[in-house]
Amino acid sequence: MKLLASLLTAAIFAAPAFPAFSAGETPAKVDAAKGQASYGAVCAACHAADGNSSVPLQPKLAGQHPEYLVKQLREFKDGKRNDPVMKGFASALSDGDMQNIAAWLHTQAPKNGFAKDKDSIALGERIYRGGIQERQIAACAGCHSPNGVGIPAQYPRLSGQHSDYTVKTLTAFRDGTRGNSIPMAQVAAKLNDREIKAVADYIAGLR
Repeated sequence: MKLLASLLTAAIFAAPAFPAFSAGETPAKVDAAKGQASYGAVCAACHAADGNSSVPLQPKLAGQHPEYLVKQLREFKDGKRNDPVMKGFASALSDGDMQNIAAWLHTQAPKNGFAKDKDSIALGERIYRGGIQERQIAACAGCHSPNGVGIPAQYPRLSGQHSDYTVKTLTAFRDGTRGNSIPMAQVAAKLNDREIKAVADYIAGLR
């Protein structure tokens, strides 16, 4: 029952931080072609031409849910998500640019990743699929789906993500240096370094 309560609490706090538009405001039509051009000018140098970054500490963006990408870009821009480099890039984008880029990235095919540490696969799978009930740690699959594709508009795609980037992100949530998700901070706060590395490696191999 305690685990169920923690899952329900996470779901409440993780409800989408949208809508993208104010009441009565008419959204502009999203233009993926413009998004591709903006992405090439601003994002491709770090995240690769097709959104499948080859740099382990820079996330793959291809196939990500557009609502999630727009939310992150807005929060980089307003400082809610702290990253000086990303703030600089996001600050140069209008809201329309963000939506166009996100729409184009969503159309790009994500490349599969792979797990590297065979000795930690069992632990990573246990945490991802079942959590750690005795420590009230919710299963990752409950929000990010069993195969890691996430739930559109609410929870991001994780499948195939670089394990180094996932370790960096979970550690930042745990240490409080990333503070734009209450449920993720609550989950990461209960994970030790070994568990973070194991689940990150397992996620890298999801497909």
